[in-house]
Amino acid sequence: MNFRSFVVSALLLATAALSHALEIKPYSAAELAETQKANKPVAILFHADWCPTCRAQQQVLNTLKTESGLDLTLLVANYDSERDLKKRFNVRSQSTLVILNGQQERHRSVGDTSADAIRSALKSAL
Repeated sequence: MNFRSFVVSALLLATAALSHALEIKPYSAAELAETQKANKPVAILFHADWCPTCRAQQQVLNTLKTESGLDLTLLVANYDSERDLKKRFNVRSQSTLVILNGQQERHRSVGDTSADAIRSALKSAL
């Protein structure tokens, strides 16, 4: 295999891995509804900019974005302004992570900043 073929193969593998990686997006009701209707795995992080635990979670989640095997969407909801969403999911604290597969809740954690625990929680929806 020549160098060019090697580089092309490496890029194709990297692209394939990223296509099955964690996708982080801002919360929107339309995105959540679409994902749930399709019975796809989705997670909602109730995040507050002023919360140090939320910032730590965000750092962990950013490192997990490139990890293969986490083929789901994470929607980051503003804890302070998404009152109806908090009520819908009975969320009482910022840094709450709700993991769903379609309409069914698979896992919930509050304040967890461990990469292993967050990875495991996300995989519970797959």
